[in-house]
Amino acid sequence: MGTAPIVKIALSGYYGFDNSGDEAVLQSILFALQEQGQAQGIQIEPIVLSANPEKTSQMYGVKAYHRMKPGSLLKALRESDGLISGGGSLLQDATSSKTIPYYLAVVKIAQWLGKPTFIYSQGIGPVSRPMFFGWIRSVFKRCALVTVRDTESADLLGRMRLPREGITVVPDPVMGLPLRDGGGAPDADALGGASAVRTIGVSVRFWNEDRSELEALARSLQELLAARTDVRLRFLPFHLPSDEVASQFVIDRLGDHGGRAEMVRGITHPQDMLAQVAACDLLIGMRLHSLIYAASQFVPMVGISYDPKIDQFLHRLGMKAAASTASFDASAFAEEALGLLDGREQWAAASRAAIEQLKAQAQLPAQRIISFYKRK
Repeated sequence: MGTAPIVKIALSGYYGFDNSGDEAVLQSILFALQEQGQAQGIQIEPIVLSANPEKTSQMYGVKAYHRMKPGSLLKALRESDGLISGGGSLLQDATSSKTIPYYLAVVKIAQWLGKPTFIYSQGIGPVSRPMFFGWIRSVFKRCALVTVRDTESADLLGRMRLPREGITVVPDPVMGLPLRDGGGAPDADALGGASAVRTIGVSVRFWNEDRSELEALARSLQELLAARTDVRLRFLPFHLPSDEVASQFVIDRLGDHGGRAEMVRGITHPQDMLAQVAACDLLIGMRLHSLIYAASQFVPMVGISYDPKIDQFLHRLGMKAAASTASFDASAFAEEALGLLDGREQWAAASRAAIEQLKAQAQLPAQRIISFYKRK
């Protein structure tokens, strides 16, 4: 047998910023490309555009170039046989008006260089500036593949007059992220474990300027801890260092129960954070990928919505956010959390089929990208 053909693919996303969720997206795409490449007899050599190329290269064993240095970015695209843009919420103007132009420019440059381009499980929106509609449409129309992570993103692209038949809805790539050493989720009958102490993971971020949602969460957690003496809280900061500060803000407001809370510090590798979530009996999360981690490991989750992407993900599992940054009933939240904690086995059994389907579908974009090069 001859050696497998090598395909070099550049990856553009929010990589190298110590955000566990986005690092998980990168890790998941790398795994999916490797797995599908092996299945179809093609060797993938990734080239990652990163804010910290040295760290990215060391963490994943890939070639990496600086995402904001024009010379490095051009070098990466020229070396590549194609570009993947995604996943994550790259094309939105809620955080900055510069985000959409940057990510579209990277794709456009690759297209000018004659490279095939692929949109990989992106969450599109919110896009409040209509001028971006035409830009997104013109770039996406020239892509070899457009996949988005929810129907709401597909509908928004439809409003931008992008043909709906050219858009495929797939799960977030992180649904397919495995535990280290091929470990899987615990079996349904092993859920709950033998430990007398139950662990609730908590992933929070700052959002409201008055911190009202975190104040309400602290009140809810106080109620929860008062109701269950066998529960401990484990705060899991996803975006460093800001989420560590947000976590401490909540811990400081737990009063007499503060001694039953701990914070896991300094985790940047996505599989290390995935293992932390897998060890929990329940996950309370604001960060989207904390909820996705939990679902992938059959850990019941209680979502706090600050962005439509939270609601969109929970909707795929037939769930709703228990609170939002705009409306937070502390007692109702605690009641829902306790219900899921006590009914963990039933939740996992009822959700298993939907979760397994999402995991399988998460491989689809990588499968199609490898098939594209197989045909060439």
